[in-house]
Amino acid sequence: MSPSDSPIRRRFGRSREGAVSAVLPSTSCLPPRQLVLPMEPARLTRRIPLLPGVVHVSAWLDADAQKALVEDFRRWALPPAGLRHARVPSGHLMSVQSVCLGWHWRPYAYSRTAEDGDGQPVKPLPDALASLARSAVAVAYGAESEEAARYAPDAAIVNLYTRGARLGLHQDAEEPSDAPVVTISLGDICVFRMAGVDRRTGPFTDVELRSGDLLVFGGPNRRIYHGVPKVLEDSGPAALGLPSGRLSITVRETGFGS
Repeated sequence: MSPSDSPIRRRFGRSREGAVSAVLPSTSCLPPRQLVLPMEPARLTRRIPLLPGVVHVSAWLDADAQKALVEDFRRWALPPAGLRHARVPSGHLMSVQSVCLGWHWRPYAYSRTAEDGDGQPVKPLPDALASLARSAVAVAYGAESEEAARYAPDAAIVNLYTRGARLGLHQDAEEPSDAPVVTISLGDICVFRMAGVDRRTGPFTDVELRSGDLLVFGGPNRRIYHGVPKVLEDSGPAALGLPSGRLSITVRETGFGS
């Protein structure tokens, strides 16, 4: 079966225009950041339930783990099937840049190739990242929980928020699986906003996510409307090796099978 005939494509449709490729700048060519923050070694790891099925774990990753993920991202961002601005079906170009692993996501479809980009096969989901996501679910819900026992991630969407980038309220509703979504934050602080499963209006639950933080949402709020209305520029640790901005690594189980 060709990608154009796949049931995934038929179910979710097709963008009218392609994505726009992007290049991650080298930090050596960027102007000095106004705030040079340490890697916050004194921050405490705390598990904070926010809503049913939604758990925030502060300072989950230490400095070395954060730096390693940034280095991984720099490799993932390279072509083929590299970093790009996705385009929604209406033609609007998303301000967030993204690269996909395991499965390629574009609004509102999944495929095995970067069909809105260079058409090349998507990079595989690294075993180490899948293992990290399984550990995240165990931390959020408990090592003996059903969610941790059954979690089998097979895809990641890695989003880069550079200056001025935002992400509107949306649902992660393309995946048949109800398994939790894992989000790891690196770089600048962001305001992560949640509305409801059946509404994108207020009242909202807002949480600040800092570099090294973990957020897991699942259970009754697996398909909660969520977004990132604000990123605090130059608020992250400069030693991380990112340009000014935020990096989010969102790992999920799609339920599409092999």
